[in-house]
Amino acid sequence: MLGPDGQPLARKYYSAKTERDLDADEIVRGYEVKKGKYVVITDEELERLAPDKTRDIDLKRFVPEESIPPAYFERGYFLAPASGAEKAYKLLAQTMEKDRKVGLATFVMRGKEYLVAIFGEHGLLRAETMRFPDELRSPVDIDLPRKPKVPKAAVTRFEKFISRKSRKQLSPRKLEDKQTERLLKLVKKKSAQRKNVVEVDTETREQEPGRVIDLVAMLKKSLAGKK
Repeated sequence: MLGPDGQPLARKYYSAKTERDLDADEIVRGYEVKKGKYVVITDEELERLAPDKTRDIDLKRFVPEESIPPAYFERGYFLAPASGAEKAYKLLAQTMEKDRKVGLATFVMRGKEYLVAIFGEHGLLRAETMRFPDELRSPVDIDLPRKPKVPKAAVTRFEKFISRKSRKQLSPRKLEDKQTERLLKLVKKKSAQRKNVVEVDTETREQEPGRVIDLVAMLKKSLAGKK
């Protein structure tokens, strides 16, 4: 977001009651227990509740792939082996794929504990961060209608429609983000015409290099303590 002269904007917190901006040390967090009612939680209390900082992935159990509903999956990642762990990585991925098992584990990232499902696919390991059960809404929560009675003729029409539109497999080329494509074309065109192009001063900040985590070593450590 930019101002009218192309300057970057800053986000501030404003109190409608006092009609002034608030400094960071004036802001507290509240947990909403019911509409309009909050319990205040201090930073010190949150720090005491935070999970221990660890680089370990705690592998809890293995379950059949089909036993996890897709609604639980949130974000996917590929897992890569560290140097020297390629053989163990491939062995774990192939074994899990052969047995059609998924590993359920927890890990801590940025002070929060995450639940993750680890899959073996085509000799690779893939992870899906998962939602916890209380983060899912049920059909009852959103007042969806119960299964209605549908005339047989209507079902037949839909079956024919689905049959005409069916393909043997999904082609990734069909998954096009057309809106982003149109936006990028517009940006390229306006940039070439030097139309509505502004330059802003940006601070160069040194970023801490990302850590390479040996997943296989962490899983071995987790498995070592469990039969």
